[in-house]
Amino acid sequence: MTMRWDIFCNVVDNYGDIGVTWRLARQLAAEHGLDVRLWVDEPGAFQHLCPQADAASPSQRVDGVLVCRWPADFPLVEVADVVVEAFACNLPTRYVSAMAARSIRPLWLNLEYLSAEDWVVGCHGLPSPQPGGLQKFFFFPGFTAGTGGLLREADLLRQCGTWQEDADARRRFFAGLGIELQAGARLVSLFAYENPGLAGWLDVLSRQPVPTQLMVPCGRIEGDLRRWLGVDSLCEGGSWLRGSLQVHLLPFLSQDDYDRLLWSCDFNAVRGEDSFVRAQWAGRPMLWHIYPQDEGAHWVKLDAFLDLYCDGLSPEAAAALRNGWHAWNGQGDMGAAWSAVEQQSATLAEHARQWRRELAVQPDLATALVQFHRNWLSCAA
Repeated sequence: MTMRWDIFCNVVDNYGDIGVTWRLARQLAAEHGLDVRLWVDEPGAFQHLCPQADAASPSQRVDGVLVCRWPADFPLVEVADVVVEAFACNLPTRYVSAMAARSIRPLWLNLEYLSAEDWVVGCHGLPSPQPGGLQKFFFFPGFTAGTGGLLREADLLRQCGTWQEDADARRRFFAGLGIELQAGARLVSLFAYENPGLAGWLDVLSRQPVPTQLMVPCGRIEGDLRRWLGVDSLCEGGSWLRGSLQVHLLPFLSQDDYDRLLWSCDFNAVRGEDSFVRAQWAGRPMLWHIYPQDEGAHWVKLDAFLDLYCDGLSPEAAAALRNGWHAWNGQGDMGAAWSAVEQQSATLAEHARQWRRELAVQPDLATALVQFHRNWLSCAA
């Protein structure tokens, strides 16, 4: 009998939550043969990531997943065998009541946000008693053994490697976006929240002897970019040349095309959680714009990751990387920090590839979730 999984996603103010849950839902259906239903409260956000979807449809099957609108007045539906509450989104009361009334209780998993903090290993997989005799388990993605791992499709690294060796495929990809690649130009992608450090970074890029083509998917960074360019407005598909820097404003890309963008570029600036993980699988040096939290709580998460990621780097390369990431997140001079990063470019490029190899040894998140369910069933038998 095919196991049924329900995944609940509450889109807050960005695309990270729906990005992670959509990737997870697709992988569970495609690679593990599960009957997956994804509940989304903002179908419009989902359509940005999956253009073939119909945002007006109450339910639709896309890539083997039944995608359903999560309405405020939640309907009475059959409860799944496994229920994934993504990022503490709070399940509908009616659905929780149906879970408690079921003769065979479902496995209830709270899929948490990604963190490299030490305490994650100790909390991963712990149960939490709930009203009605239910039990919820905390499931933490992570970078080390003892966590739930990272999302990684079975064929992802092979696809990435094939793409990065195929210059013609990359040229065709950019040509489809209306971009002609310049001979000898460095390719950089930029996906970020509003960032005062952008101007200092672009100033340096525009003055360097090596030309740079900056690929910017539409998003929240556009205001800062427009001010640096000194233009009244930006148009999708537009291109602006300042010194040795050429800026290209891309459309909002599907997840598959965004992966290809990351694979194609020599350096990637990313934000949030979903693009952060995908940039690591691309095996390229990167900047991470972490989502800012109240009272600076995000700095603990940023530094916890840097502690892991910098392991094995020379003191000079580690210092350049740390200073660059701190400046990009608002602590330091981004122009000066970038110049130091540039001096360590070859070392950081090799380190990004080595980091990817180390991560790939661990089980992926979808497989870890499925195995957790199997273990839970064995214990319940």
